[in-house]
This record gives sequence, C-alpha cells and structure tokens, in this order.
Amino acid sequence: MQPGNDRTVFLSTQTATRRDHALAFAVIGISSILFALSVPFAGMPLTPIPAFVASYQSALAINDLITAILLFSQFAILRSWAMLLLASAYLFTAVAAIVHGLSFPGLFTPTGLLGAGPQTTVWLYMIWHGVFPLLVIGYAMTKARDGGAKIQWSAARAVSASVIAVGVVMAALTWIVTAEHHLLPTLLSEGHYTRIMIGVVSGVWMLSLAALLVLWSRRPLLVIDVWLIVVLCAWLFDIALAAILNVARFDLGFYVGRIYGLCAASFVLGVLLIDNVALQAKMGRLVGALRRQAASERDRYAERERLFAAVVESSKDAIITKALDGTVSAWNKAAEDLFGYSSAEAVGQHISIIVPPDRRSEVDNILARVARGEAIDHYETVRLHRDGRTLDVALSISPILSVAGEIVGASKIARDITEGKRTRSALDREIEERQRIFETSQDLILVTDSVGNLIQVSPSVTTILGFRPDEMVGHNAIEFIHQEDLDSTRGEMRMARKGRLMRSFETRYDHKDGRVVTLNWMGTWSEAVQRHFFIGRDLTEKRAAEAQFRQAQKMESIGQLTGGIAHDFNNILTVVSGASGVLAESVADRPDLVSIAQMIDEAAERGAQLTKQLLAFARKQPLQPREIDVNALALETAKLLRPTLGEQIEISPRLAEDIWPALADPNQLSTAILNLALNARDAMPEGGKLMIETGNVSLDDGYVGMNSDVVAGDYVLIAVSDTGSGIPAALLPKVFDPFFTTKEVGKGTGLGLSMVFGFVKQSGGHIKIYSEEGHGTTIRIYLPRSTGAGQAADETTPQAAIERGHETVLIVEDDTLVRNYVVGQVANLGYTTLEAANAAEALAILDNGTGIDLLFTDVIMPGAMNGRQLADEAVRRRPSLKTLFTSGYTENAIVHHGRLDPGVLLLAKPYRKVELARMIRVALDG
Repeated sequence: MQPGNDRTVFLSTQTATRRDHALAFAVIGISSILFALSVPFAGMPLTPIPAFVASYQSALAINDLITAILLFSQFAILRSWAMLLLASAYLFTAVAAIVHGLSFPGLFTPTGLLGAGPQTTVWLYMIWHGVFPLLVIGYAMTKARDGGAKIQWSAARAVSASVIAVGVVMAALTWIVTAEHHLLPTLLSEGHYTRIMIGVVSGVWMLSLAALLVLWSRRPLLVIDVWLIVVLCAWLFDIALAAILNVARFDLGFYVGRIYGLCAASFVLGVLLIDNVALQAKMGRLVGALRRQAASERDRYAERERLFAAVVESSKDAIITKALDGTVSAWNKAAEDLFGYSSAEAVGQHISIIVPPDRRSEVDNILARVARGEAIDHYETVRLHRDGRTLDVALSISPILSVAGEIVGASKIARDITEGKRTRSALDREIEERQRIFETSQDLILVTDSVGNLIQVSPSVTTILGFRPDEMVGHNAIEFIHQEDLDSTRGEMRMARKGRLMRSFETRYDHKDGRVVTLNWMGTWSEAVQRHFFIGRDLTEKRAAEAQFRQAQKMESIGQLTGGIAHDFNNILTVVSGASGVLAESVADRPDLVSIAQMIDEAAERGAQLTKQLLAFARKQPLQPREIDVNALALETAKLLRPTLGEQIEISPRLAEDIWPALADPNQLSTAILNLALNARDAMPEGGKLMIETGNVSLDDGYVGMNSDVVAGDYVLIAVSDTGSGIPAALLPKVFDPFFTTKEVGKGTGLGLSMVFGFVKQSGGHIKIYSEEGHGTTIRIYLPRSTGAGQAADETTPQAAIERGHETVLIVEDDTLVRNYVVGQVANLGYTTLEAANAAEALAILDNGTGIDLLFTDVIMPGAMNGRQLADEAVRRRPSLKTLFTSGYTENAIVHHGRLDPGVLLLAKPYRKVELARMIRVALDG
C-alpha cells in the first residue's frame, strides 16, 4: 500500500494494482515451490513436540484475533455485510484455534481438556478448516468496490451480534465433538487416518478451492482480495500437507502444514498492520497539514474579518445586525448617515426606533420569517429618519447563524430608494403615457432598425393599412411600401442617418386589400439606439375631405350664382306672367290674340319651373315639410308614372309595411321621384324594370365615419332602381353637378339630379348613387324620420274664384317694374295701395299715421334692412299689422334649415293674379 496516493483508504475498498498482483503471485509461487518440495516427505515421522502445537495454536489464535479486530474496525466505518462476514471468519478461526489447542491430547492433559475424546481434535480441525472458506465465499458474494450492501444496524450492535453468533456456534460444535463425540464417525484410528477421514478432508479441501475460485471470479479484485487468495492457497497447502499427504500426527506434513496455516494467518495480519501503520502515518501528515491549514485559516479569517469590517464601514448601504428580539447589535456609518442615529445611540436599542408606528407589525413578521431561516431580498418599505421624515428603503435581510448552525439574529442591508423610486415612478409614468399614446394613436407609428426591419408597429396600422402589428413586425418596410416610392423613402432614411434629424415626406403604402394609401411621415433617427422612428398620418381622408370641400365650395358658388339669377329672373317672370294674365283678359273676344297670350303664359311657366330647379339645386327654395307617409306618396307617384313611362317599362313598388313617417315637403319629394323615374326611363330605351323601394334605416357612427355629410340617426329610405345601361364609374362623381348630362343636346337640362340632390340636402337627408355600367342604377334617398311633434304644415285649398277686398295694403318692392305691376294688380282687386322702394320708405309711411292692414314686402332688398327685418320692426310699431312675404330667392331671412319660419306666409315669385289674390286674403283673414 502506498500512503498518500489517490486510492481509497482501506484495503477492503482499494482496487489491487499490478504491483499488488505481482507481489501476491510471487508469494504464491514461492509457497508452491516449497509445497512441492515438501510433498515427497510429508509422511516422514518426526519427533513429537507437543509444545509446537501449543505455540502454533497460540500464535494462530492471536494472529486471527488481531486480524478480526482490525477487520471489525474497518466494518465499523464501511458497515458492509462483506466486511462483517470476513471479520467473523477470522474470529471463528481464532476461537477454533483456541478450542482445538485446549482439546489437543497430550498438550495439557493426556486426553486433552474440555472432556475431549480421541476424535475431538480431528473433527474440530475439519470444522475449523471448513467454516472459514464458507464465510470467505459469503464475503466474495457480497463484496463490491464501495464495500457492498450496507447494514442498517449500528456498528456495535452488528459486531456484538457477530461475536455472539461465533461464540454460540463454536460452543455448540465443541459440545458435539466432545460430549457427543461417540456419535461422530471415526476419522483417526491408532494415530492413522481412516477412509472417512480421507473423504471429509477432501471435501474440506475442495470447499477451500471453491472459495479461492469464487473470490478470483468476483472482479474487480481489491487489495484484500489478492491477499485472501494468497491465504487460501496457503490454506490449501496446509490441509494437503497436514491432513491428506501426511500419515499421522507429528510427521513432516503435520508440522509443515501447520506452518503454512500460521503463515497464511500472518499474511493478512501483516498487510492489515502495514495498512494501519500507513494510515497512522497518513493521519499524522493530515493532522500536521490540518494544523497548518487551521493556522492559515485563522490568519485568513482574521484578515477577512478586518476586510469585512472595512467593507461594512465603507459601504454606501446601511448595514445593521440585530438579535431575533429586534435589539440592534451593529450599526455602520452608512446607517448613521441614512437614519441620523450614531452607532452608540442605536446599538442596544430596539429596531423600532426607525420604524413608523403603523409598520411595527411588519418588523415582527420579518423577524419571524428570519427565525424560520428565510432570507428576504429587496423588500421595499418605509422607515423613519431621526428628524421624523419618512424614507423609502429597500431591505435585504438574511439569518445570522452561530457556529453550531443555530439562527441567532438577522443581518439587514438598507438602501435609500426615495429618489430612485421617485425617478422610477416618473419613468414608469412616462413609459405608460408613451405606451398609451402608442396604442391609442390614430396615426401610424413605426420603429425600424438601420436597414428598415420593423421593430414596433402601432395598433393603428390595422385601421390604416389593414395589417395586424404582428403581421408586419420582423418584416422589412420595403415589403409594404409602394414600388414607385421605394427609392425616395430610402433616400429619406439615409438623410436622417446623416444628421438631418427630422424629416417630413410622403410615401404611398399598399393596403392589405390592394388599394394604395398615402401617408405623410415625420421621421427621425436615433444614433443612441440605432433606430428610425416614424409617425405617419393617413392623408386619404384628408384629401377626400379637401376634394369634398372643393366640391362644396364649387356647388356653393354655383348655388349663389343660380340663386341670384333665379331672383332676378323671377322678378321678370312675375311681370311677364302677370302681364300675360291681364292681356288674356283684355283680348278674351279675340281668339287669335288669346292664343298668343297663352303662349306667353306657358313660356313664363316654363321659365318659372326652370328657376324652381335652379333654386332646388342651390337649396334656396322655401320648403314646407310635414309628416308624410312615403308609401302612400310612392304609390300615388307610381300611378302618375305608368302613362308617362310607357308599357315597355315595368314599375315594381317594394314597400316596407312598418314604414316610419318622414319629414319632407311632399310636393318636392314627388317631383324628386318623378325626376329619378324619367332619368331611369331614358336609361332603358328598349324597356326594363323600375323599382321603387321604401324602408326604415338607422345610420350608425360607422356609416357616418365614411360619409361625413350625414348625421347618425333614423331615416326613411326611398330607393329608385332601374335595369338600364348604368353610369360609367368615371362619371359617377359628376352626376349631381348642375347642367351635367349624358343625354343628347336638347333632351335634358342637366338639372334633374342636381335638383333632387339639393332637395334632399335641404331636407336634412342623405343621397347615395350606386351604378354599374351595363347592369343598372340605384339612387337611395334617406329622409329624416318624423318625430311627430309640430311638424305638420298648414295646407290651404286654392279657391277657384279670385278673391277681392277693400283693405289698405303697403307694397314694398325694390324692383320698379315688379312694384308697378303688383301695385296695379292689388288695386285692381279693390284694395287701397301704398308703395315703397325700400324698408326706410316703408317705415316712414308707417310712422305718418296712415291706416294700413297688410304689409306685402319682398324679402331680398338693398339697404340696411331686408324684408324680414322690416316686418319685425313694423309689427313692433304696429302690433296688429299683418304681413305677407314674396320672393324669388329667400336666402336665410325667412327660411331656415330648408323650412319656412313658423307663422310666415310666402308668395313665391313668379305668381299669377289668382295666387296673389288668394294669399292676400289668407294673410288678412289670419
């Protein structure tokens, strides 16, 4: 054995080396040679020396007993069954050697002690040499590199059980071979071996050989296994010489065999003693090394303590130690600075001196957790400074262990996080605000790396481009940019990286559904994080709104123009129409002149219809809306359309049963449906189908978001559809423009759809057109649902006869031609007339005290007052004065939101004498 090597300490757990094998085989070889030399002389009689037996037995017993003790000591550490069996084997041989020596004849008494008979010592020899190999086989079968299977008992209990077992077995066997020896077969007769003896000893020898072979086969061979093999070889030579090859006691084989047995016992004892000496030497070196290490450790620990004390004192964090009852035991300089108490003031005090009253229970809870061995890391709480102000601190608390491993206190590191917490709170708030901006922004926010790979995409991308953010993140931006804008976008990104921090540019992107979306971008580059940051605003709606605004401005300008033309034209038509009536009455007896007067009147009527269309388009016509049943109106209109459209066009009403009442001017609505039907007829020259549909519709915010000219709410739908030629997509945006028509010259004025458009808008409604070339057209009119309160207009039934009177009428008209005509007509009706060219003249007449029953005034007049303002002032001066308005273009004086103001009577220009007479009477009669 080489002490100090890296092998396991004990022979019973060390793997045998080549050197161990070589040494063992050398011993076996020498023993074999000596055995071979002894064999021919084994039966040679020698002088009996009883003292040899006593010496041999004593030496053998002592050797085996020491070996057993050494093996038991190894068992006490290894606790293996194998070592217990091997130690028991040597203990058995020691006891057997003692009993054999005591019972040997002629050694102490002629026949031996213990009541031995002539066969006692022979049988004891066979038992002794038979049990040992059995126990060796048990050892071989249970051994292993780590000592084999372990015994769960205590070492003392196991050793005691082994000693008792060996003693009991040996006592029983001794009793049999002594007291009951006459029952055993005779092995030795007159000093010579019997045949039974040859058989028994051969069996014992074979058992020893089997133990040798089993031990050899159980690999790996340990050091003790190699020397047990040497022992078993010597054991075989012992049995062969002492019990097989010899002839009788005290011959050469008798002596040599026992010498072999003693040598066999000495082999293992010597090895174990060498092993023990080596262990002691190793232990001595280890103790010396441990002493040197302990001294070094003491010095190192002392240095560490000094270093630790320096670290604790120089630490920027407060370090405090305390007992489990909360008493402070250590308090470094940082704790003094943080809490305001000096070390002398704090040590010995309870930790509660720095704890707010409402957090005292927190300290008890922390100490209880530490007492259970729990460590607490980064526990944020509040503590008190000596001056009473609160501190936000982060605590890290660990148990303090004694040398025995018991928890005796707590070590606490406190860090002031007041400022850090305030900064973190501000940062968290800023991050949260930015995140909310990022998530709720209606603009598109993109973050890319230096090569354009998308890092972050705001949720607004779904609304703007149709993609989910996860569908874009990880992809390069060029996958979504319109092909024609790639180069300009790359140029902008390069310029940003070159130092032009803020860039504003436009780029077109491809929407998920294939359409192109134009975005205005503000972009910047961050060198610190190597990222591009972009904010893109969708210009689609803006440009649509701009186009819509330009269209509205255009329509408003045209409306103002057409309204002004209609006003002047109505004044002219008023005179022409009235004059034609007077002319017709004057030439009633001249048929040729009557026809001319009728032609003049028809021309004036056509001119009046044209001005009505112009006013309808300009949304300047005075509407008289009321609650109407659109189903009844649609059916009535359909009846009128049948003869007009012809038999080749099928009219198909599709009317909702539970239709809501609509709020609209029924006459204007009928005219609008008629215009749409006539347009449909012109689109179906070969015939077709005309459908008039009604229904209830609620337009929600989603629809309003796509159609900014409508207000969300309940509407009544009237849809007119045809199966005609349809309208090309390029012409759809122009169909409501005035004077726009696709018909041949002379077949349309281009005012039909513009009149419908103006009427619907003036009524507070909405109109949409859907058309596909070759498949037909649908125009959908949405009129406001009637609430049923105060929305019915008075209807007057025209009287057939011209009504006359005798009251005084003040006529105010700025157009001299019209004023002269009206004064003449009113006077012709029997009324006393007064006239004024403007509001100032009218008020002067009112102030002179002249009796006046009716103020008949134009609405639009030059000067400081219009007709409505004049009427208000006149009524203020003369509360009983009645008023009748007339106008060809009202602006907003008496018409608001497309409706006449309540209580207002209006005679629209141009008008005939019969209409003038009727309205004067209506005004005067209240």
